[in-house]
Formats: sequence, C-alpha cells, structure tokens
Amino acid sequence: MRDPENPLLACWSGPYGLPPFSRIETHHYPPAFETALKEARSEVEAIANAPETPTFDNTIAALERAGERLTRVASTFFNVASANTSPELQAIERDLAPKLARHSSETLLNQTLFARITQLWADRDTLGLDPEQARVLERYHSMFQRAGAGLNDADRARMSEITQELAVLGTQFSQNILADEAAYRLVLDGEADLAGLPPFLRAAAAEAAEERGLAGKHVITLSRSLIEPFLQFSTRRDLREAAFTAWRARGENGGDTDNREIIARTLKLRRERARLLGFEDFAAYKLDDSMAKTPDAVRELLESVWSPAADKARGEARALQDLAEQDGDNIEIAPWDWRFYAERVRQRDHAIDEAELKPYLQLEAMIEAAFDTATRLFGLTFEEQHGLDLYHPDVRAFAVRDRNGRDIGLFLADYFARASKRSGAWMSAFRQQQKLAGDITPIIVNVMNFAKAPKGEKTLLTFDDAHTLFHEFGHALHGLLSNVTYPIVSGTSVSRDYVELPSQLYEHWLDQPETLQRFAVHVETGKPMPDDLLERVLAARTFNSGFDTVEYLASALFDLDAHTAPEDMTDVTALEAATLTRMDMPKQIAMRHRPTHFAHVFSGENYASGYYSYMWSEVMDADAFTAFTEAGDIFDPATAARLYEHIYSSGGRQDPKDAYIAFRGALPDASALLKKRGFA
Repeated sequence: MRDPENPLLACWSGPYGLPPFSRIETHHYPPAFETALKEARSEVEAIANAPETPTFDNTIAALERAGERLTRVASTFFNVASANTSPELQAIERDLAPKLARHSSETLLNQTLFARITQLWADRDTLGLDPEQARVLERYHSMFQRAGAGLNDADRARMSEITQELAVLGTQFSQNILADEAAYRLVLDGEADLAGLPPFLRAAAAEAAEERGLAGKHVITLSRSLIEPFLQFSTRRDLREAAFTAWRARGENGGDTDNREIIARTLKLRRERARLLGFEDFAAYKLDDSMAKTPDAVRELLESVWSPAADKARGEARALQDLAEQDGDNIEIAPWDWRFYAERVRQRDHAIDEAELKPYLQLEAMIEAAFDTATRLFGLTFEEQHGLDLYHPDVRAFAVRDRNGRDIGLFLADYFARASKRSGAWMSAFRQQQKLAGDITPIIVNVMNFAKAPKGEKTLLTFDDAHTLFHEFGHALHGLLSNVTYPIVSGTSVSRDYVELPSQLYEHWLDQPETLQRFAVHVETGKPMPDDLLERVLAARTFNSGFDTVEYLASALFDLDAHTAPEDMTDVTALEAATLTRMDMPKQIAMRHRPTHFAHVFSGENYASGYYSYMWSEVMDADAFTAFTEAGDIFDPATAARLYEHIYSSGGRQDPKDAYIAFRGALPDASALLKKRGFA
C-alpha cells in the first residue's frame, strides 16, 4: 500500500522525476524502506515461484523490473546520507545496513530462483538472445554464483551472516572517518599563524571559520581542498606537522571512532567468504571478475611502475633536502614538509607559483570548460535549471540534451565542502538510464569538496582541483550517455578496473592548450592565461610525479597485500608496516590513504582489492587519448564517435576488453603510462 503522507512512497511528479527533497523528512525513511523491502521481497518470491517454465523475460527481465521502489528510496537516502548527513541519518544508515544486506542475501541465495537462472544459463545458446541480453544473463548467473547460491545449506547461511556483518562494519568505518574529520579544526589565530598563506587560502580558511561559528578567525579543516594548500604554503612547520598528523590519523585516534578492529574483522570475514567460494583469498575472489583476473597480474603492473616511480621520488626528495639546506633550514624532510618545499622547487625550476596560477582557474570557467569539451566531442548541451527542489542550497542542476535537442538526463553538481559531507569526490546516480521500463533518462550527481570562497567572491581552484572536476565529470558522462536497455549494465555498471577509464581519459582535455587558452582566464582582468605561463604549466605536468605515483602505489599495494595476507595476519599496523618495508617506501612520503581512513577499501567492497584499478585504467586512458593525437585533432569526429559508441554509451553490455578493442583496435601495454608520468 502506498502511504500518501510519505513523499518517498508517493508518485514523484516533479520536474525531471526528481525526489521531492523539501517534503522528505528524516522520519520518512524507515517506514519507506520497510514498505519498499516488503514489496521487493514479494516481487522476487513471485518470480522464483512462478509455475511457468523459466524464460529470459519472466525471470531475468522480471528481476530487472523488481524492486523499483526500493531502488528509488535507497538511491535517494544514500546520496543524501553521503552528501548532507546528520546524526539522525547516520543512525538510520547503521540500522539499514544489515537489513539491506539480508535482503540481498535472501535474493542471491534463493535456491528456487537460482535453479531458474541456472536452467537459462544452460540453455543460453537456444534462447535467441541479442548480445546485450546474453551479457545480462551472464551477469546474473555470475552474480548468484559469486554470492554463494551454489553452496550447501550451512555454507549459504554462513555467507548470509558474513554479508550482513560486513555491511555493518563498512557503514561504521565510513561514519568513524566522518566523525574524526568533523571534529578536527586547526584554528589560525593571528598573522603569525597565517604566515605564508596566499590570499585565496586565507579567504577559504576564513569562510571555513565563519561556517563553524568562529567569525574573524581562520580554520583549516581536514577537507583536502584546505589541508593540501595549507601544507603547500604555510611557513609554520609546527602547524604543518599538526595538520598533517591529524590528517593521517583519521580513524586511528582510539575510542569509538577507531577503525583498526573494524579492519581486522573485515579482512577475516572477507577471507572466510572467499574460502567458502573456493578461492585462496579475497583478492583472488575479487579479481576473478575483473579485467586483471589475478592478483599476480595486478602485482606485476604495480611493481613494474614502482621501481621507476620510487627512483624518481628519491631524486625529488634529494632536491627538496638540498633546497632546505640552502635556505639554512636545519631539518630532515618529513611528509609534512614535502608539499611546502616541492612548491618552492616548482617555483624555482618551472617558474610556477600556485598563487599566480590559481586566479586563472575559476570554478565557473572550469565547469564551462568541462561542458564545452562534451559539446565538441559528443554534441551535448547543458542548460542550468533554476528553482528545482534539490537536497541542499549549494546544489545546481543542468538539463543535458543531445545534438538533436533531445533530453538525455539531468546533471546535479554539488561542489563545496561542508561538515555534513564525507570527504573526497565522487559521482553517483539518483536514477540510472534504462529502456526496460520505458525511455528512462538518468539523474547523475557529481559531489566534491572544494573550498568555498567568501560570499561575493569567485571560487578558485588548484590545478589538481580542476583535474578532479574533469575526472568526476568523465564519470558523469559515463552515466549520462548510457544507452542500454537493462539496468544491470547501465552506465558505470562495469568492472572496477574499467570504470576509471572514462573519467581518467576525460582529464586529458583539461591539459590541452586549446582548452586552457579559452577557459583559463584571470578572475579580475578576464584576460586569458599568458602564453609563457601556459607553457610553464604544460612543461611541468610531470613535476612531482615520483611523489604522486609512490603515495598512490603504496596504498594500492597495501590493499593487495592485506587481501592476500596469511589468515593469522589481520593486525592493520603490522600489515601496513610490512608493505612499506617490503617496498622500501621513501620515508619522506606517506601513503595516499592510510588503512584506517582507506574508505575506498573498507567502507564497502567496490574498491577492495581494486584500488589498483586507477592505474590499470590509466594504462588504457594514456593509450586511448593517443587515438586523438594520432588523428591530428583532439576533437576528431570519427574518433569521438567510436569513443561514444564503444566506451561512454555502452555501459556494461559487453566485456570491457572487447569494448576497448572495438574502440582502439588492440589492448595497450604500460609504455604509454610510463611516458605520461615522465618515467620513460
């Protein structure tokens, strides 16, 4: 029964099918989930127990149609809980985690349903399926097998218990990080504390202070858009150390928000589940359904890049140490010093000062640049929509249309950091594209954590921020341009080591002179970036690449090591130390994500044993952009058409290896990546 008083359960008749955010109150979520879960369970049971002989339509397509209301309620709740949470929403999230995991297990371990899918799989060559349907059937058969549907009764019951406990642990892990981030503030009180900080950072820190009720002061939070430039510019080494120590200690401060025991339990449960399914360890289980296929293949890639990256990083460290000594600084370079001295070296060797560059990187102009790139590649247009009912005042909405003026989706953009938002940057969907239930257009959201400029001023980005904007918009396009029938293969529903290809590839267009000459204009004068500054920026693209690669690889290798470690090796501190010692980690560099705040890996399983995927995809993106340079035009229409057909619009309707070969003609090797990063 629909509850007319609960807006989550009523028909959504507003523009673009958006949730009625202003009418949704926290107390609406629990009863909405209860109703939607019952409805979804009833639909699944009806499919499983249907008397008719299984067909693709009455089993697979029926499962694709089932649970529509649960999907709608869940996508609304989890998007809001990530981007604009509250203690009340977090309590609901903790309560929901085991309930949703139980529903998933009950579906995926349903023996009657699995028997129908198994019969279809056995008869697949006689069913007359088109290529997308064949892929969808394969995905369902694999999904049920990997969930444990083929196990005996006792092992299936244990699999369900493990799944539910892991859901609870992942939720708590994420909330612990958010709690530590929200609790920390480095208050800068007076000019001595502000020493070295450029105007843009002072303004952002003042805005952060005002938001926290400290008007007239300046605050550095653990938002990356504040802490990284603080480490880059502050001449106060003691404050840099304090901020960096807090940054790296998230989830490791003792008390209720400490994540170490959660990690130990998570690793143990993941290994047990993998063993139940016949795999040696969790990494072997996870990678069996990826492009990489095996832990050995992943390790070979990561370690092949580690040696040249570490060599370059050690050279960079020597240059920083030399500069410190020349300045008379009697110190040994530590992780909280790296960004400060690297900025000095960049100014010296490349004549680039971040404070000089940043006025040319206005948020609005970078948004326009990202949109313009999509227009020139794919014929898209973006029109901002005002007056829509959205989940926070900072969120913006853009109608997206194709070259024929047809609406293809709605793009939401939530750019600014706030205490109610988890850290990082991501793309998600309030609604995915599909055609099974009609021509359903997607509602895609990009969420970021840029430091907001004071009221009346324009927000400025670092070059890394601008790359993040392009990266996440690449993911957004993967969702917006999706052109498939079945939800299970829609948009970004692809293997983890392929999903970063559209996003990382899109970053290449930001680095092109053609883009920067048009959109990198000064915030005050409106004049384009001078040619000499543009040349210096582009010449410095591989500056500090040893550091960037090593801090990433250390996290990726820890992820792999932790999920292939012996059964009795679950102490996270020991695991971290073992990885860093084995790789001879330069002491001046810290892991990009230390275990206790490694949300990619421990907040859920999307990137568990899969953090390597950024580099796996980078091998492809470096090669893929070469297709445009070989064509002599970074917007070459024929190449862009292949890119649209085989990468951005195809979702998961074919094996990712086949999709890439269809675009490029062959799979790449790591040589393009090494060249891109300046190692070859």
